[in-house]
Amino acid sequence: MKRSPLIAVVAIAAALLVTYGMWGDRALALLGLGPDQARYLGYVEGETSLIAPPVAGRLIERPVERGSLVKKGDRLFVIDPTLARAEVARAEAMLSEATARHRNLLTGKRPEEQDVIRAQQREVAAALVQAESELKRQSELVARRISTQQAYEAADAQVRQLRARAASLDAQEKVGDLAARQSEIAAAAALIEQGQASLEQARQRLDDVMPVAPEDALVENTFFNVGEWVAAGSPVVSLLPPSRVKLRFFVPEEEVAQAKAGRQVAFTCDGCPAGLRATIIYVSPRAEFTPPVIYSQSARTKLVFLVEARPASPAPPLPPGLPVAVEPFGPAP
Repeated sequence: MKRSPLIAVVAIAAALLVTYGMWGDRALALLGLGPDQARYLGYVEGETSLIAPPVAGRLIERPVERGSLVKKGDRLFVIDPTLARAEVARAEAMLSEATARHRNLLTGKRPEEQDVIRAQQREVAAALVQAESELKRQSELVARRISTQQAYEAADAQVRQLRARAASLDAQEKVGDLAARQSEIAAAAALIEQGQASLEQARQRLDDVMPVAPEDALVENTFFNVGEWVAAGSPVVSLLPPSRVKLRFFVPEEEVAQAKAGRQVAFTCDGCPAGLRATIIYVSPRAEFTPPVIYSQSARTKLVFLVEARPASPAPPLPPGLPVAVEPFGPAP
């Protein structure tokens, strides 16, 4: 009778050994004492980019579909660009007008206009020769008392008038070869700069209604179909670039001192290849209780710190929400 308790203890121990051999890891995991306890549990998170037009309009094209992959520069969607294209054409015309005016102020008068002035100069020169000859003749006649003083003064006045006219034409010819005043040229140059700025703004508006993918990405979701009216600022497509995928896992407070930005960690996930690594990019400065998503009974009452890490390239596609297990840090590098 005294051996019964000893036999019972031996039987229980044997049963536990057999149970551990068959179900040990699973049983310990259910109790929060399994191998996963040595690892840091977390999940994958993706930071999506919402692509929206700055102006309202009708969606006339959307070549991408939900779940498809796009390359950098691929067209995502097109909002009716009629008004934007008209604005570009108007800005181009205004810039051409301002440029032509500025060029005209720099070149002076046309050669044909200068030719007219030179012809008038030749006409006045010929008339001046005749007037000077008449003045000389009248001077001799007055000296011989054959002509009157009045005729001499008329001839002299004619000579003076023609000389003034010749001087005026010479000045007009010189002015015709000069550019406009500096203030007028500066004003015309300012109009050119204004036209260039307006054209760049109009082209940017045209690009905004026909956006392209800023980088290679997964089309996570689409929010409008072709033909629908899109309000200004309403996202049409959401993108998930590989560079925006990160791991979020939780480290116990007694080990968080080893989590440093730039440190590499190894992690695993269901269906993922072996040897995956990530680089820590953020360590939370505040502690928190283990979130409900971490199904570890013994860890629920522990304080943990959130740590974020970026998977190293190349990495397989990691869908947001996928649970991951990060290997313990071990000795500090």
